[in-house]
Amino acid sequence: MRESSPSINEWKLLYDAAFQFKEKKCWYWMWDSDLFGVQNPWTGEIGYCCVMGRAGEHFALATYSGTEGLDGYLRIANGEVPFDSFEVLEAQKCLMASFEDRKFVQKSDYEVMKKLGLKFHGSNAWPIFRNYEPGYHPWYITKNEAKYLTIALQQAINVALRFKDNPHLLTPPKNKEDRYFVRIPKPMNDTWIWEDSWIEPAPIQKKKPDYSHDINEHLLNEMKLIKSQNQGCWEFDSFYSPNGVQDGKERPYYPRMFLWGDHRSGLVFGFHLTKSDEKQTTFWKKFVKNIKDIHMKPKEIMVKSEENYLLLEPITSKLNISLRLVDELPMMEEAKYSMFQFFR
Repeated sequence: MRESSPSINEWKLLYDAAFQFKEKKCWYWMWDSDLFGVQNPWTGEIGYCCVMGRAGEHFALATYSGTEGLDGYLRIANGEVPFDSFEVLEAQKCLMASFEDRKFVQKSDYEVMKKLGLKFHGSNAWPIFRNYEPGYHPWYITKNEAKYLTIALQQAINVALRFKDNPHLLTPPKNKEDRYFVRIPKPMNDTWIWEDSWIEPAPIQKKKPDYSHDINEHLLNEMKLIKSQNQGCWEFDSFYSPNGVQDGKERPYYPRMFLWGDHRSGLVFGFHLTKSDEKQTTFWKKFVKNIKDIHMKPKEIMVKSEENYLLLEPITSKLNISLRLVDELPMMEEAKYSMFQFFR
């Protein structure tokens, strides 16, 4: 369940910080590759910030949340995830304050602006604040997110002005190349004193799932009924569907799509749409049923992510199917491209 919305005073402070940030036009001398951090005074998490707008198209401050957000930013920056593709929604984990045209202003945004007596005209004039979370549609920010984003905008001005006078401000010292320039709050009375620090990002805490104990007796019996000989090679991949789904007034999400088909012919045998919190046993039932329906069991299945490898392994090991981790899945890429073109 999402937290409460910002109070009208918290909105005012956020809009004031956004106005000050836009007025400085930091994007005239900063690139979005000039990354720096601002630590959240309440949670201790570091938001890795970049100023956007040097190309004259999208003007914003993005704060990528923690090491996971930083990892997503680096994947986009390195070209692993194209910024102009739908896949960017799978990588972005950040808060963003951007300046948009009127057509991007939603009813909720306009109601807050009206309460504050704010009016805007022209292109890139309307401040918009959003939360980006992998697998979800960009959404309205919460009370705590607004408070942090206000501070991030203020500290971004501080860093940007100093960077203008000292272009080496964000360059790590020798022997600290893996560290980032971060603004750290130190509590003093009822406020904070901000200090500079060079900090190495915390490691991403990812626990490998163990699905081996989740196969129930019914599913095992289903698999025993499969008499097909192992033949051919399949490709298997998963990705977010480009079509969002909304349950009532909840935040829209992008269902995860699992797709599998023949490596040689390019024929798609089956697919499965799932919520991110759906149990893997639902997918296993669909996958096993599909093998039974087409009377064909592959000799080998290729995947390109460890996540998909771990998902399939409990099934393939029981069905005597070889499972291989590869760098590319050409048939899946073509199928995914065709699917996205269709949805467009």
